[in-house]
Amino acid sequence: MRSVTELSSWQPGTAGKILILLTGAILLLAGCDRGPNHPGWDYFPDMFYSPAYRTWSDNPVFEDSATMQSPVPGTVPRHMVPFQYERTEADRERAGRELENPVPAATANIARGQKVYDVYCMICHGAKGDGQGYLFTSGKYLVPPSSLIAEDVENQPDGMIYHTISVGFGIMSEYATLIRPEDRWKSILYIRQELQGDGN
Repeated sequence: MRSVTELSSWQPGTAGKILILLTGAILLLAGCDRGPNHPGWDYFPDMFYSPAYRTWSDNPVFEDSATMQSPVPGTVPRHMVPFQYERTEADRERAGRELENPVPAATANIARGQKVYDVYCMICHGAKGDGQGYLFTSGKYLVPPSSLIAEDVENQPDGMIYHTISVGFGIMSEYATLIRPEDRWKSILYIRQELQGDGN
């Protein structure tokens, strides 16, 4: 009979090492197999197979059986300030009196404003802000968009332009759902500084 010292110092031979490595490799490959007939092992099945309900699926948790619930009345998303002005001429004028551009006219803000303008505004108002955008010059729109370099627009307060971008005016639709508030102000900086030439 072998002593404890002899057993603790026992080392497998070359054939034993190869056999151990081969057995480990076979077990590893078998455990990774996720074929249709043998899915392998899932160590955390509750994380791998999400128990979450899909957006439009039935949900027995709620009385109306709908997974997607409406927000609680009177609540707004975090970091969102509701726009307190309606799409009326009176509110447009009131926004012109009450709202001021909180974004400083820094180079980075004007550059961001140009990107916003190029994406959302240029197609109607044109690269120069003269109302000669592609949708009008191509004949797709019959009514010409406003010229942003016209004297009446130059004389409008920033708050009035912000109101127009947010809720729309005339044939222009609202952009509040597409452009973040800070980016709306930055686009106004770009219009003032670059298109209307206040910075020149």
